[in-house]
Amino acid sequence: MVKLWRSPLAWTFAASLVLLLGVGGWLLTDPATSRSDALKTGGLAGGAIVALYALWLNDRRRRVEERRQDIERQRHELESQRAEQDRERVADERFAKAVELLGHAADQVRVGALHALAGLARSRPEYTQTVLDVLCSYLRRPFRRPPKSGSDASPDPELERELTVRLTAQRLITDLLPGRDEEGPVYDLDLTGATLEYFDLSGKLIGGLLLRYTSLHSTTNFSGCRFKRRVYLTAAGTETARLVGHFRCRGAVFESHAWFSGTSFAEKADFTDTTFAGKTTFKDANFAQEALFGGAVASFELDLRRTRFEGQTDLRFASLTASISLYNTRVLAEKEVQLPEVWELEELRDGDSRIVAKAG
Repeated sequence: MVKLWRSPLAWTFAASLVLLLGVGGWLLTDPATSRSDALKTGGLAGGAIVALYALWLNDRRRRVEERRQDIERQRHELESQRAEQDRERVADERFAKAVELLGHAADQVRVGALHALAGLARSRPEYTQTVLDVLCSYLRRPFRRPPKSGSDASPDPELERELTVRLTAQRLITDLLPGRDEEGPVYDLDLTGATLEYFDLSGKLIGGLLLRYTSLHSTTNFSGCRFKRRVYLTAAGTETARLVGHFRCRGAVFESHAWFSGTSFAEKADFTDTTFAGKTTFKDANFAQEALFGGAVASFELDLRRTRFEGQTDLRFASLTASISLYNTRVLAEKEVQLPEVWELEELRDGDSRIVAKAG
């Protein structure tokens, strides 16, 4: 009985009854009010109390439901966080195991580790730059290339297997980079001092690229690339190997610095239709064979000091900046050289010619 009277419902009915009797009784004291009207008005007053209780009860149920949903949402968030932490832990373990296996003696294990890293980067995009750093680090390891075809040296099977692993690493780097016109993050590559062969980044979007003192064997292809940040090939070299060491860079876009100072191009170097939007230097570079710059655009600074062109040369830029350095820029007199209208050749005593700006 005590619990019943503590109930809000019991108090509501009691208040409704009291109001019914009170209002009805008060109206009955008025001779102008009929008994039925007094009863009806009292009933409306009592019903109002019941209606207020119903509204309060509905509001209470709504708040309880909101709290329940909030608790359920928090539980789901905790479960999601726990699942994400588990995925991160598994990913970290996969990464650590793959990196460890890169030092394995068997080449097939190293190849598998490289693919495991690439798979991790595809499933967890936040790992992509880290995986690229690891792949580049692997390629920076000291490596003595197998002898080129036709040489007297006998092939070394171990070197051939290691070359296969390195070619896999190069291909995976290319696969992980976005296409030239894709939206999203851009990634940097640091291949300082690496030994590369058939390195192909054509059509890719790249942040910054470091190829300082890098040995580029066979054909290197940067055609159609877009470089968002600085590119350094300082003192790099393209070398002859199983195929001639062509350097292909047709239609590329360098949006920032492009540094080719001291770079040695052993075979044909093709920069046709390439855009150099930032400071660009070929200072002390050497072109042993063809050098093609037809249709290229240099819109900031262009440094050709002490650059040497020993093969057929096409320097007919589509557009040239006013800031150009041509100090002791040399070509071989017997080779065909095509120049912009504002440049000309000046013969030297040693039989070479140098490129100079026309007077006036």
